[in-house]
This record gives sequence, C-alpha cells and structure tokens, in this order.
Amino acid sequence: MIVRNYAGGVVFSGDRVLLSKNEKDKWMLPKSKISNGELSNEVVKRKMKESGVLAEFVSTAGYTNYEYFSNPHQKPFCNKITWYIMKAQKENENFFKIDEAMKLIEESQEKSLINLSFKKYTGEETMFNSL
Repeated sequence: MIVRNYAGGVVFSGDRVLLSKNEKDKWMLPKSKISNGELSNEVVKRKMKESGVLAEFVSTAGYTNYEYFSNPHQKPFCNKITWYIMKAQKENENFFKIDEAMKLIEESQEKSLINLSFKKYTGEETMFNSL
C-alpha cells in the first residue's frame, strides 16, 4: 500500500466554510500533498495562498484517513490528512454557508469534520499563530 500525507484547512468566515473542487470537479475541503521535508502547517499556508485566501490558524482539527484502489496504478493507496481549523481574514468566491457546504460535499468524513470543527471554532476563538 502506498501511503501519502496531506494537510488541509477547515477555514471559516463567520458561518461560512471554504470549499475547493478536486480534479473530478467534486467539492471538498482544501488540502494539498506534503512533499519531503515540508511541515503540515507550511503546506496549509501554501494552499491558502494559492487559493487567494488569507487565513490564520485557530487550532488543530484532527486527522482523517481513507483507503482506495487506484485502477491506473493498479495499487492500493492510503491518504492521511492532518487538518487545521482556520479563520479567514480575506475570502474568495468558494465560501459557502455550512448547510449548503454539507449538500455539496460527498465525503462523510469531511462533513463530520466541518461539524466538529465549527463547534470548536465558535467555542474557542484563541489563535495559535505559532503553528
């Protein structure tokens, strides 16, 4: 099995959350692959910059994993994602009301992550910019 590490952000602006489209044109939380030597928080900062979103870290959100079989590669893969809760200071057009985002996202793990992260985000506004 090939294991790949990713880092992503659950980015809120009030009651809105940032989504991005993957290569299959499906909505998801923004994430990016971690290359050798990179730290997960650096990857998230880079992904936000590429998205045109200015955001600061609030806290860690947790981790998700999913496995799948790649037909083109004829191998099983496991993607491990480290997630961060973030607060947007500058938005783009890909912020959606949370109930709307839940309808757009297909992955149940990401839906749960948004719910749990929003509860943590609204109950804990302490910023950890040192991440």
